[in-house]
Amino acid sequence: MIQVILDTNFLLIPAQFSVDIFSEIDRIMNQKYELCVLEKSLDELKRVAETAESGKDKRAAMLGIAFVAAKKIKPLKAGDKYVDEAILELVERGKHIVATQDMELKRKLKEKGISVITMRKQDHLMRVDA
Repeated sequence: MIQVILDTNFLLIPAQFSVDIFSEIDRIMNQKYELCVLEKSLDELKRVAETAESGKDKRAAMLGIAFVAAKKIKPLKAGDKYVDEAILELVERGKHIVATQDMELKRKLKEKGISVITMRKQDHLMRVDA
């Protein structure tokens, strides 16, 4: 089974763009998978939910947190590393696909031969195999 790691920014998509990332991931995955999120990503979402000046950002973060709980997404420990660094380290140790909108992270993942799930045209997801 492959782990699909959801980056922090990816969990904001449902509120920001009204895209159901979960049904979209089901649509594009052609193998069994498990959704995962770094504990650090959850910390980032909580920080945004508490400190965001924009009600839209606060709502998006709170919805992301709610989805993690409702969908029983597996939390992964990251130690003291930043989220992107932790993701890059995790993908070296096993079978993973990373769901992210971060351009720099996508570039680094491609260099490592890791597949990425990303949003296209603000209305659907696409899997880009390395």
